[in-house]
Amino acid sequence: MSDSLRDRIEQYYATVPLLFSDAEDFGSLRLFVRNKPGAPYYGGPSHARPTAGGSAALADTDIARVRARQRELGVPTAFEWLAEVAPTLRARIEAVGLPVAERPLMVLDRDRPVHQRPLSDGVTLRALTADDPALPAALALPRLAFAEEGTAVGSTGPGELSVAARELIEDGTVAAVRPVIRAGHKTLVAALSSDGTPLAVGHYHPAKGTTEIGGIGTLPSARRRGLAAAVTTALVGHARDHGVSTVFLAYADDAVARIYARLGFRPAGTTLLIADQPARS
Repeated sequence: MSDSLRDRIEQYYATVPLLFSDAEDFGSLRLFVRNKPGAPYYGGPSHARPTAGGSAALADTDIARVRARQRELGVPTAFEWLAEVAPTLRARIEAVGLPVAERPLMVLDRDRPVHQRPLSDGVTLRALTADDPALPAALALPRLAFAEEGTAVGSTGPGELSVAARELIEDGTVAAVRPVIRAGHKTLVAALSSDGTPLAVGHYHPAKGTTEIGGIGTLPSARRRGLAAAVTTALVGHARDHGVSTVFLAYADDAVARIYARLGFRPAGTTLLIADQPARS
């Protein structure tokens, strides 16, 4: 990873949580504490990362203070950082008994074109507005996609999606996300069937010309149709059309990485996080 790319990604990780959180500093570590209801960018809802230049001064007491504050807030232990920025943090985290997981990153070069392939069976792609009737189901879809891991076609389909969408309406999640979309802090793109049912979704949060694409999931019953790749391509195009030049993503599965590689993404560093911490929203 080049120094300039590393700096852009690190600045992104330091900036986007502030759309939803307050920052509290504990020596060499910064804790983002959610200050708004609903689903935040980081699913902690508290998340810690090194402060700028804080790696060299990292102290074990900083980790202990962050964990104490997370317990006080009643949230899970959650740390996430770019491995290349804080090379000593992993050993310190593991020394206190916290398992660390790797999420390799991939980036799309600025001049690398992406081409949308035709979709069959009446499927269309759409960037969802805050009032889009498909929004509740689109927000619910990743839960079902990630609960049934892998890329094989599964049994979970529109019926289960409808139930999950109603749950997000009732618990206030949909209402909390609407203003975030209206403000332009979050963009969701969905692949929709002819009746308007989301079959695959993904999102991005832009910040200072950089974005991470995330939350890409396909309804298990709709897998093996190229929908995740189509959504990823649409997200890239939408982000570039709205001033984003650096597009990156993280992956946890090699089969998924191969899909991104075919679209033109290449390896670019590694994100580290606590193995069992909640996924980002």
